[in-house]
Amino acid sequence: MKLGYVAGTLWNGSQHHDLDGCKLLIVRHVDARLEPTEDYAVCIDAVGAGEGEWVITVGGSSARLTDTTQNAPADQAIIGIVDQIDIPDR
Repeated sequence: MKLGYVAGTLWNGSQHHDLDGCKLLIVRHVDARLEPTEDYAVCIDAVGAGEGEWVITVGGSSARLTDTTQNAPADQAIIGIVDQIDIPDR
């Protein structure tokens, strides 16, 4: 799992039929200090996330284990919206 925030939305005119109805979001991942990295990912939104929200993403075969992404050709999925981050001594 990775932590990041939704940086934008991807709109496309054609896609694989198993992606019909899926919202594609661009996520910018962060490092251990919660600083943005250069790592962006196009993720299928399985939880109803929106732009600017902090999210948890998964990749690989785990991305195909949600109700939204099951059977879809997915490599990245948003599986959670972060409500709060607490890091002791920060």
